[in-house]
Amino acid sequence: ERKTIMAPKKVFIIRPVRNVTEEVHAKVSAYVSDLEARGYAVYDPHRDNPYQETDNVGIKIIKHNRLQMDVAGEIHMWYEKTSTGSIFDIGMFFALVHVGDFKKFVIINRDDIAPTARKSFENVILELGKEFEDPAADGLK
Repeated sequence: ERKTIMAPKKVFIIRPVRNVTEEVHAKVSAYVSDLEARGYAVYDPHRDNPYQETDNVGIKIIKHNRLQMDVAGEIHMWYEKTSTGSIFDIGMFFALVHVGDFKKFVIINRDDIAPTARKSFENVILELGKEFEDPAADGLK
């Protein structure tokens, strides 16, 4: 009898990296550890991007993150309003969502995000979360 070996689900974490507080870093790292303990293959840009310490411009970091995001099946995000890198990554995710094969989008710190009366990244992120929660949306495709 043949056993099928399932490849681990690949998760890309959108999260603050530069100027991240110790508290947020610890919370996201614990979240990543929990996913890995449950068998997920997790790409954490803070830990896994090889250009984090050497790219003084940011292009290599962005390109590497895009490649890793493109092969992920799930995107999990810790939203931090002040993180410009996270905002850039959510833009890449939005662009890739129509051509990629994302199965899931998770807002890790959903309870920390309040909708605003006007257009905002908070509203965009919350709407993306709703679309992925709706099985009929099929990941906005």
